[in-house]
Amino acid sequence: MLGARSSRAGGERFQPRATYVLLGIIVSVYVAQFLSGGALTQWAAYWPPLTVLEPWRMMTAVFVHSDSSIFHVLFNGYSLYILGTLLERLIGPGRFVALFLLSGFGGSLAVLWLAPSTAVVGASGAIFGLFGALFVIQRSFGGANRQLVIVLALNLAMGFIVPGISWQAHVGGVVTGALVAWILVRTRQGDRSRARRTQLVLVGAGLVAATVLGVLL
Repeated sequence: MLGARSSRAGGERFQPRATYVLLGIIVSVYVAQFLSGGALTQWAAYWPPLTVLEPWRMMTAVFVHSDSSIFHVLFNGYSLYILGTLLERLIGPGRFVALFLLSGFGGSLAVLWLAPSTAVVGASGAIFGLFGALFVIQRSFGGANRQLVIVLALNLAMGFIVPGISWQAHVGGVVTGALVAWILVRTRQGDRSRARRTQLVLVGAGLVAATVLGVLL
């Protein structure tokens, strides 16, 4: 489905290696946050006023988590494992990584536009992008997604109710993830890999352009 290989030689069990790599990075970074005494968190967290001088924070913030509560990284890590295992099998490791990174970027962009004085950390924007992508893919193939809608709605609602949660990053992530999945679905048939790559590059370019515009305004 969506260009990923559906069979494995000799009945080999599918291993979501890209998901494991992303999880490994997040766990390693979390350990490094403690070893650095919080210095790494300060360096990598995203704070919109620093976008001009330190734009990398829009992406590095995806891989750092709150060093005051282990539940933040545990929840995001568990969600990444569950959703990553499903999606990587459907779309392949390369497209999955692109989906994760673009969704994380989209989450940071939404913070820049909607909460320009708020500092954020965590992979939540990227995770919500995976939710949005799974919804689009299931809907495109006629799958039952009522439970997914309920889970997504509840998690989005928490961002508006619970203090300290960036609903802006969640919304930006889910919109970006849904857009990426829509492109993957549209370009899944025939030899449309070039069109797929072009459209995904355009999504990335659009995020960059929106970032520049957000900084200028």
